[in-house]
Amino acid sequence: MKTLDYYNENAEAFVQGTLNADMSEHYQRFLACLPPRSSILDLGCGSGRDTLYFLSQGYAVEATDGSEEVCKLAENNIGKHVRCLRFEDLDYQSAFDGVWACASLLHVSKADMPSIMQLVSRAIKANGVLYASFKYGVGEAYRGDRFFNYYTEDDIAVLLKDTGLQCKEYWVSEDVRQDRKDERWLNLIAVKESSAQE
Repeated sequence: MKTLDYYNENAEAFVQGTLNADMSEHYQRFLACLPPRSSILDLGCGSGRDTLYFLSQGYAVEATDGSEEVCKLAENNIGKHVRCLRFEDLDYQSAFDGVWACASLLHVSKADMPSIMQLVSRAIKANGVLYASFKYGVGEAYRGDRFFNYYTEDDIAVLLKDTGLQCKEYWVSEDVRQDRKDERWLNLIAVKESSAQE
């Protein structure tokens, strides 16, 4: 709850600080795996930046975030409803061709990650795709008032274990924000096997 409290109390500054980040390289890799006009869940949409882009490209997007205050600001930015939803309350089943989890699942503890990843996988249709990004590194810790986990390439197999998701590709990138160029990110795209249980 401490992390959500941070976002509720600092929603405006957070939204303004991330709204104009250039995610074009990551968009291209993700959308290359999806049919045109397919359905996307923006899981932890933050400012609504990515939802806005996907909508502009003709995709059907459901946007969610765990922070009520961030949801309100995102709704203003994208002009559509944003569902306030915590990860543990994900209730979608085979609903989306793709799930976009950009810098959102990094707030889940490693102890809780297996159950959350199963809920995420359940939301994806067979042969659908997941994009997720995490801070690059080892361990988990609070930084100020926010909790973060850290992952490297060596952790991907454990992260996806028992989810029915298979890693398609991964890459390590710099932070797209100009004042955070010293931070690195692990990005991955995983595909849900057609034989995975729905």
